[in-house]
Amino acid sequence: MSAYDFAITVKTQYLADQSSPDRSHYVFAYTISIKNTGSVAAQLISRHWVILDAANKTQEVRGLGVVGHQPLLQPGEQFEYSSGTQLGTAQGSMTGEYFFVAEDGHRFEVTIPEFLLSPPRTLH
Repeated sequence: MSAYDFAITVKTQYLADQSSPDRSHYVFAYTISIKNTGSVAAQLISRHWVILDAANKTQEVRGLGVVGHQPLLQPGEQFEYSSGTQLGTAQGSMTGEYFFVAEDGHRFEVTIPEFLLSPPRTLH
């Protein structure tokens, strides 16, 4: 086990009631769990997202913390939050990094694994 390990898991949801497919407006929510699987406490300082739609339009988002928080996670602790994004196409993906500072001063990034954004399939 590395001193600076984090496990990232993501659940996504298509928000049909906030989307307007006839106007190429698709809204998705996502819930992310960030678990400190390392041996040193670390604080999430900032995030960087790369959001890609099916037309290859890319959006980049950078900012401090997540949903107004910069959680300090002790080994074994987990932080979960929900947020959302909008796309101009029905499918897309997101990936990125979280930037952390460990209590021993070490600075590091944790990759957010790419996840897909897509409405559920419907049968006709």
